[in-house]
Amino acid sequence: MTPNPPSESGADALDRAKLTELRTVLLKLHKTLLDMERRDYEREHGHVSTGELFRLVLDHQQFGWLHNISEFVVRLDETLAGEVPITPEDTRSAIGTARKLFVPSESGDAFQKRYFDAIQRDPAVVMEHAELARLFNSEPAEQVGGG
Repeated sequence: MTPNPPSESGADALDRAKLTELRTVLLKLHKTLLDMERRDYEREHGHVSTGELFRLVLDHQQFGWLHNISEFVVRLDETLAGEVPITPEDTRSAIGTARKLFVPSESGDAFQKRYFDAIQRDPAVVMEHAELARLFNSEPAEQVGGG
């Protein structure tokens, strides 16, 4: 469901488009990661129905790390559906948060380690990560410090 935006100024429309693009890329990445985890789960436990998968995504430890992405997309949805115009700060903040979250790292937090492993295991995840990196590269990075 696409939210009905309030009347948009030029800046709001541009920032709304950027957040919508980020949302779309994250949803595709989430689906790819979910498919990867489902294949791994089914290899060990046998085929699962869509209903069983839904339950597993909510309750099973193997899928728990994907909740970070789901929650992030929900926050984007709330921003996009809100009555208040979207500001450049909203966009910078969302992209900055995504940049920090989606850093694949062997020594990072639990999500970053799982994400690193997923990139090593599944070429489809690599392709979705490349799309996310393209989006990040199209936006200026946050300036840190006074330098």
